Amino acid sequence: MRAVTAKEARTNPEFKVSGRINKPVHEVFEAVADPRQLSNYFTTGGAKGRLETGATVTWDFADFPGAFPVHVVEVVADEKIVLRWAAADGTPEQGGSYETTVTMSFEALEDGRTLVSIAESGWRDTAAAQKAAFGNCEGWTGMLAALRIWLERRFNFREGFYK
Repeated sequence: MRAVTAKEARTNPEFKVSGRINKPVHEVFEAVADPRQLSNYFTTGGAKGRLETGATVTWDFADFPGAFPVHVVEVVADEKIVLRWAAADGTPEQGGSYETTVTMSFEALEDGRTLVSIAESGWRDTAAAQKAAFGNCEGWTGMLAALRIWLERRFNFREGFYK
């Protein structure tokens, strides 16, 4: 048996966050896929384009001004959305730009609620990527909270929160 080196023990950052929303799965799925609804609680600068397989849409955030292209890899209605977008640490000094993969899963629960899970992977094995992954984990957690508050109370939790 040989010892595992520090380099071998390191893994690329990835994460998964989840939350339950007191609405049926179709209503929750549509609140994410529909750019008008997404703009009401998450993309504080607006979203353009419906999340459909093969589409490239844009998301804009008040706290990170400038529209981000988001590539929609796969959509299964009421079940899953898979996206790819630029990693926040992809500067030329760090090896150039690259994309991470975001997978959103929607599960109808027996009590009528929906379990939403968001996972992001594909980060490089660097300190900058780890920092960016932690930032995105925070962002997706905020998105889930804002989605729940929007659907259950029609309140925009993010309005004025960042700017």
